[in-house]
Parts: sequence; C-alpha cells; structure tokens
Amino acid sequence: MAPATSGTRAAGRPTRMPRSARRSQLLAAAQDVFVAQGYHAAAMDDIAERAGVSKPVLYQHFPGKLELYLALLDTHCDAIIAKIQSAMQATTDNKERVRGATHAYFDFVSHESEAFRLVFESDLRNDPAVRERVERVEQASVEAITATIMADTSVDRARAEILAAGLTGISQVAARYWLTGGREIAQEEAERLISALSWRGIASFPLSGDHAGDHSEDSV
Repeated sequence: MAPATSGTRAAGRPTRMPRSARRSQLLAAAQDVFVAQGYHAAAMDDIAERAGVSKPVLYQHFPGKLELYLALLDTHCDAIIAKIQSAMQATTDNKERVRGATHAYFDFVSHESEAFRLVFESDLRNDPAVRERVERVEQASVEAITATIMADTSVDRARAEILAAGLTGISQVAARYWLTGGREIAQEEAERLISALSWRGIASFPLSGDHAGDHSEDSV
C-alpha cells in the first residue's frame, strides 16, 4: 500500500488537514506499521513515512511511540466494547443476545483482524498501560453480559460473572482460532456453532421466579 498523502493545493503547496482527520490518518499509518513490524521493531520514522508526513507533524499529535500505540489501542478497545454492549441492548431475547455477543467477536476479528491482533496479540502485553486496556475490554464485556444474565435468571452476581466470563472467553478464543486457522468454515457457521454451545449452557439456568431448579453451590 502506498504511503498516505496529505493533499496539495493548485500551486503545489500542501493543504492543511483538520486535526481530527490528520490524527485518523496517523493512526491508520501506525496500525499498518505496528501490525507489520510489531511494536518494538516499529520506528516513528517508519510511521511518519507511511503517513506521508514529516516527523515534526507526527510529534505534534503524539509525543512518543507508546502514546501513539496506546491511542490506537483505545480506539479499537472502545469499538469492541461498543459492539458487545450494542448486542446486549439490541434485544430482550437472551438466546439472541448470546448470538449477538458471539457475532460481535467474530465480526471484529473478520473485519478488523489487524486491530484484533493489536489488542489481543500485542508484543507489548506486559506493559502496564497496554495490559490495563486489554483488561478493560474483557471486564466491560463481562459486565455487559453479567447484567443480562442477572436480569432474567435467579443466578446471583458472582455466579453470573463467572458465566459471563466463560461466554466471553469462548467467543474470543474461538474467533481467534477461526482467524488464525485460515477461516476454514464460513463465519456464519462458526458463529452458529459457538453460540449454540454457549446457549445450551446458559439456558440451563431457570428464569427469575422459576423455583423448580436448585441453585445451591453444588448444582451450579
């Protein structure tokens, strides 16, 4: 892919890009470089060249490589959290919510595979700031699903959180495996398989007010 350009006026002088547009351009260029080279091997020179700007322009927006990387992570972390929350709010049918949560991960992996690798396969995962962002994605996803489970079942918060963490983990790991395995089956079929597996577990917990089931520690 050719380096991004900033555009030119008729007289050949560069146009001044709006700050938000420039930031988006720089983040896109940074993503290309980070995915291709990894964080440690990537250089600000490479990112500036990829974006078609000078290093001073890059530093006007981001004081260093880590700040640029974290800004990129924030963008993608917010996106996947929004997908999960949207799936939970789109319907009151819990079976459809399970499908929606599964779809959110597979859709993110399918259409934003580079972003997925940045968030979940970063070579900087041990950095506290990076780890905090990845954990924020996982916690926000668990919280959204926990609220859904508690709304309709007699399961308490502690147990609902464990169930939500399991559903989140199944979807995330399965989507990642599907991507790295070369997408050997269609995305729709993969989602259907995983959501069916998840739903058969979640559906075993009776609705609130249904006292037929035993919710002691032994039964859970």
